[in-house]
Amino acid sequence: METLQVALDERSYPILIGPDLLTDGTILRAHIQAAQLLVVSNEVVAPLFLDRLTGRFTDRHVATVILPDGEAHKSLESFSQVMDTLVSARFHRDCCVVALGGGVVGDLAGFAAACYQRGVDYVQIPTTLLAQVDSSVGGKTAVNHPRGKNLIGAFYQPRCVLADTNTLKTLPPRELSAGLAEVIKYGLILDGEFFCWLEDHIAALRELEPHALRTAIRRSCELKALIVAEDEREAGRRALLNLGHTFGHAIEAATGYGEWLHGEAVGAGLLLAAKFAARSGTLSDADVARIESVLKAAALPTSIDGLAAEQLLDLMALDKKTRRGELRLITLTGIGAGSIVNNPPRHRLMEVLKDCGAV
Repeated sequence: METLQVALDERSYPILIGPDLLTDGTILRAHIQAAQLLVVSNEVVAPLFLDRLTGRFTDRHVATVILPDGEAHKSLESFSQVMDTLVSARFHRDCCVVALGGGVVGDLAGFAAACYQRGVDYVQIPTTLLAQVDSSVGGKTAVNHPRGKNLIGAFYQPRCVLADTNTLKTLPPRELSAGLAEVIKYGLILDGEFFCWLEDHIAALRELEPHALRTAIRRSCELKALIVAEDEREAGRRALLNLGHTFGHAIEAATGYGEWLHGEAVGAGLLLAAKFAARSGTLSDADVARIESVLKAAALPTSIDGLAAEQLLDLMALDKKTRRGELRLITLTGIGAGSIVNNPPRHRLMEVLKDCGAV
């Protein structure tokens, strides 16, 4: 097991990474100490892991909310279901909400914890690669609005993150690839050497080679923890973590939340951002080709064939990074060097979208 720390003064917390954390009662009970626990999971994850978790807390008051699977259920309706359970079970302010699942479960459970009685403890137990390397760390919690992703939410830090790498063995290949998009993102914006390592190890990651997985998860979490400690509420540099996400969120919204996995949309968004950088003169065509190659090796989509470019641009205008009506786009000045572009030209965005297959 490896332990990292997200340094936020009195709100600092550990990230534990390793196999068999879900069956280690000593670790679980050391980090989940409340007498009342609400475990939020979904219909795919719960049959696999719920009993392992709750079996370590037979002396506690444990309630559960099992949601349908999928981005479409990261909604105010699901949020209300969690809140209704907390209230009807008479949970007190010293309870703990435990998120057992991927990014949808983690974001929603965290938002519920942030709101219930003005804030109760919560713990992240991410079971997907995307959640282990990205969404479980940093305190972004939210639900979606039909017109935009994560428009309703709060910054609210967990008490800890327990990333059991054995849970990744249950992931379908498509879900694993979706998580790799976020791993690739870290190399692109912050660590060119890590990106080079990924070019050589994508195949090993897709095969769940243990050492490669631990290396990728640890480095991704290290990079995110550094940025979060510096800029918790995304007032500045943390925005770099959204490389590919402005495009990706628009793709998700345009296709109704569910046709594309979040990581797949981000993967396409990474290439769109790279092509925007190339058209802006800040990234070479050779680097764009390297990025496209590693995305394809990760089995991520590199085209958005048939999507409407005008609709995507309108959805991008709703992005949370917009300031005073002007879009802020995360782009690249090189591999390992992310940057922020204020008010990117609409015609250039249109060119990039059409270059990747939009109509």
